[in-house]
Amino acid sequence: MKRLLTIFLACSASAHADLKLEKSEGSMKVMDDGKLITEYRTDWKVPYLYPLLSPSGANLTRHWPTKEGVEGEETDHPHHRSVWMGHGSVNGADFWAMKGEGNPTIIHKGFGADTKTSADSVSFTADLEWQANGKKLIDEKRTITFRKINATTGALEFTCALTAVEDVTFGDTKEGMFAFRMDRTLRLKGKQAKSHILDSNGVTDGGTWGKRADWVAYHGPDETGAPVVAALFDHPKNFRYPTYWHVRDYGLVAANPFGIHDFEGKKDQPTLGNHVLKKGESMTFRYSIVVHHGDLKSADLGKLWESFSKN
Repeated sequence: MKRLLTIFLACSASAHADLKLEKSEGSMKVMDDGKLITEYRTDWKVPYLYPLLSPSGANLTRHWPTKEGVEGEETDHPHHRSVWMGHGSVNGADFWAMKGEGNPTIIHKGFGADTKTSADSVSFTADLEWQANGKKLIDEKRTITFRKINATTGALEFTCALTAVEDVTFGDTKEGMFAFRMDRTLRLKGKQAKSHILDSNGVTDGGTWGKRADWVAYHGPDETGAPVVAALFDHPKNFRYPTYWHVRDYGLVAANPFGIHDFEGKKDQPTLGNHVLKKGESMTFRYSIVVHHGDLKSADLGKLWESFSKN
């Protein structure tokens, strides 16, 4: 009996020790049984996550420009940093390409004290400031949770709570907002591209651009040739749900509720999608990136989105 109890306790401890966070200065690594899943990084003008790995260990998101010299990697759009958030017009400042007047920057101020770990999830919070022209426009509290759904599926969930320090206008532009950029094989266009796009309404490939949907997914072979699905979920409580999607054949997937005139082709109404967040007001965005080692059928994205949408 004593031996059986010892084995049970050892197995229980092992199960609860699989997922953990490794914190360092301006960085947080999400680990599963000693293997890296992703890393929150602050070594650029906007916080981002790189790399993002499949449950199989294969890389899923773009290496460049964080990692140079990867064979077959494209070197367009240097602001596409694996997984990130920003917007092309915030009081006129470009927090998407992170260039132009005002030196727009999303500054990491530190990690919150509310780190959580359990057998199947880990969570941490980062305090951020959106700054341009030498002053703060937005305070953001961003909570990132990784959930191990099963042996072949994981989810990165983001809760981004933005509070305006002064009146802030999110301008109508397609350049935004919450995004990830796929690795070389997980694209429709490129030297190694072998994949396709699907949204929750059944629209495929290039037809997904500018459409509204619950989710958008890239699916195809990963860098090892194994099937994989990477999807971005919108949440029903988000502003202007279901969101518009800025999706490109070179691997970009971005949820953007502000670029209405671009997405609907209403060039004569360039401020149609503008939204003003008054001083002291807050708005919260929730997104989930689901990665599945397998095909669309086994991923069952509709069921996973339903579960996410109810939380």
